Amino acid sequence: MYALVDCNNFYASCERVFQPEFNGKPVAILSNNDGCVISRSNEAKAAGVPMGAPAFKIRELVKEKNVKLFSSNYPLYGDLSNRVMEILRQFTPNVEIYSIDEAFLNFDGVGVLDYQDYGLQMKSRIHKWVGLPVCIGFAETKALSKLANKIAKEFHDRTKGVYVIDTDEKRIKALKWTKIEDVWGIGYRTKKKVKLRNIHTALDFIQPQHEAWIKKEMGVIGLRLKYELEGKSVLELEPLPEQKKSIATTRSFPKQISDFDLLRERIVTFASVCAEKLRKQNSCCHTIIVMLVIDKHSVKSSQYYFNMAITLPYATNSTLTISNTAIEILKKLHKGNEGIRFKKAGVIVTELIDEDKKQFQLFEEENPKHLALMKVMDQLNTKIGNRKVKLASQNLKLTWDMNQNHLSPKYTTDFSKLLEVKCL
Repeated sequence: MYALVDCNNFYASCERVFQPEFNGKPVAILSNNDGCVISRSNEAKAAGVPMGAPAFKIRELVKEKNVKLFSSNYPLYGDLSNRVMEILRQFTPNVEIYSIDEAFLNFDGVGVLDYQDYGLQMKSRIHKWVGLPVCIGFAETKALSKLANKIAKEFHDRTKGVYVIDTDEKRIKALKWTKIEDVWGIGYRTKKKVKLRNIHTALDFIQPQHEAWIKKEMGVIGLRLKYELEGKSVLELEPLPEQKKSIATTRSFPKQISDFDLLRERIVTFASVCAEKLRKQNSCCHTIIVMLVIDKHSVKSSQYYFNMAITLPYATNSTLTISNTAIEILKKLHKGNEGIRFKKAGVIVTELIDEDKKQFQLFEEENPKHLALMKVMDQLNTKIGNRKVKLASQNLKLTWDMNQNHLSPKYTTDFSKLLEVKCL
């Protein structure tokens, strides 16, 4: 038996954990630089706040409906997500973290007599220990557990947030109820194709006459989805990747930048974060890429995206080496483009290898003192927090130069932001 656990309106719910006065009120979360809406509470949805709407376009609606806006607080969201995942591992060791707010569970080898009751226990513990509302769907396959979760969420009053598809009758009823566009794995383009064949529900999709067409148009992935909806488990839990294949740090600027020194400061900061992430996963990179992006709505140009890469003769995770290489690339990109205002920039490191598999070169190698320096730098930043130790070419007061006018405190990851309890 599989289960899908999904945190309801995750970002909005995280904000409400420490500010319960917003329970039952419309809440919306904005993206980086307070750009657009990326999460909404049910009340905000009912108030008509559109997903993805630019913040400046909904100002009047926000005032009229008294919507509470928050800047995205990813340290808080990530920490609460980790706490939820750790609780789930208390119910089964077989957990696949599907996204920041979703996880698939497998209960093979776990003696569960009543999945409905087991789900209610999971839901209750997460709410009691973390304060987040979740919905849980149980079924014989991953795809069906997605449908079960949707039913649990859609009919929360009847299901109490937990629904189990454990009979063929329930499965057929769920497939008949589910629109084809709501099936896991059916994208926008596929939706168009299947509807041309009069496939409008998940039940239509699994009919025998469509199997040959599914195989031709969707290949093995489509067939696997069909088998999953028929109750035949062919998708197992995915193991966690040992390390990322590339690491990217990209950000939009609050204001468009043309000055080279300001661009260099941002690029150095992005490169430093990439290097830190490399060391955290004990890996090194061979190639550094720098990208610059122009706002295509502000200028008439055939080119809006500039990028260049340099491959080093040796692997590195040194902040100094990666930052200096990124500056070298920036100089080449900026040459001939003076005066152009850029809205976004980023640094990407790729061609990663394990740190302990690094091969040293005979004629070209970075300064061996970098290794000891980076170790001390990481130790100090871990102890002090918030990347206090930086390169001299970085802005010492800022990590990200972003608009975050509605940012809540980092309640669980910063000691200076802990809640204060007043005892009378």
